[in-house]
Amino acid sequence: MNHEQPSTAEQQPALDSLPAVESPLPEPEQHERELAPSPRIWVASLSDYNYGILHGAWIEAARDEDELQADIDTMLAASPWTARTGAPAEEWAIHDQDGFGQLRFDEHENLRWISAVGKGIAQHGLAFAAYADVVEEEELLASFDQEYLGHYDTLHAYLEQTINDLGYDRILDEVVPPKLRPYVKINIDATARDLQFGGDLHVLTATEGGVWIFRG
Repeated sequence: MNHEQPSTAEQQPALDSLPAVESPLPEPEQHERELAPSPRIWVASLSDYNYGILHGAWIEAARDEDELQADIDTMLAASPWTARTGAPAEEWAIHDQDGFGQLRFDEHENLRWISAVGKGIAQHGLAFAAYADVVEEEELLASFDQEYLGHYDTLHAYLEQTINDLGYDRILDEVVPPKLRPYVKINIDATARDLQFGGDLHVLTATEGGVWIFRG
């Protein structure tokens, strides 16, 4: 990586210039699982809506696609417009959602996508919703476990923990003369900047504060 050059008064070796211990992006320690919301969508009957009738239902999203469709069909079958006119209510749209963080669905979003995201949120929390919002493809959702590095207060905090876990400070203690050791440090700010700009890490603002960190 191209870190800023240290001044002559302070040497600041980059992570990859130190003796190798293991990958510079280790698997995260097990963090306390975030409270997973119960993602749901509010689906409305368009036949009723077009005639000034608000008819719909909240539907739990963390289920199979056919279960979502069955709940929608049940909602449509109970249409007041159908009871009044005898004509079947067949069209529907998503008019609201809850428990998906900043991820937003279109009115006619694919139920398969909603199901996949809903199940992921139920298992992993809102970090999964943020990941889905970035990748935007169902086949990439399976990579969440490999890409997610954890929830931290800041990227700086993540790098400090990583440096500690990899033992780089211990290595510096062993290889740098004691008189010089106070001046030899890893430039965490430059490392954070290079990892982000180089695409090695993605840092997303977490809903509850702090950041979610993913491999690039």
